[in-house]
Amino acid sequence: MVPDNQTPVIGFAGFSGSGKTTLLEQVIPHLREKGLRVGVLKHSHHNIEPDKPGKDSYRLRYAGSNQLLLATSKRHMLFFEYDEPEREPSLQECLMQLDHSRLDLILVEGFRDEVLTKIEIHRPAHGKPLLFPQDDHIIAVATDNPAEVAGLASQTQLDLNAPSSIADFVAQWLENGSETEKYLAYRA
Repeated sequence: MVPDNQTPVIGFAGFSGSGKTTLLEQVIPHLREKGLRVGVLKHSHHNIEPDKPGKDSYRLRYAGSNQLLLATSKRHMLFFEYDEPEREPSLQECLMQLDHSRLDLILVEGFRDEVLTKIEIHRPAHGKPLLFPQDDHIIAVATDNPAEVAGLASQTQLDLNAPSSIADFVAQWLENGSETEKYLAYRA
């Protein structure tokens, strides 16, 4: 049974520079070809400014609005301003801001330490440690060089350079994965 107002969630986790965004950019069109309506939630540790100084929406945000919805005929953007310094929104809080009635799947980039089902993105050349030995929620590792990854035999391996295969894996997980895996991000 699908929980109300919840969409299956799968994360893509890895260290900075591992290629998470590039991979998602390549995987999303393949998922769309399968007829899936895909949402993406990207976490960033950087302070972002998606608006242009001088524009009405920018002026209204900086006038003190805590939330601003900018709507056009093609899209809308919802801005939240936090009064608390260094506030990090939770994964669950961000997920609930999405319109689940228009989505079949949510891909999460970042939030690597959160409890959610994930695919690890790992490039041995970067010299970073693997995440999956310490994270039971990683169901596969996408890598560009599996021969250089010790201990990978115990984990499902995906070719980081084959985004259509990764999309197939995600679609199969969506169809056959357990309800616990699909909705884990909402239970933390």
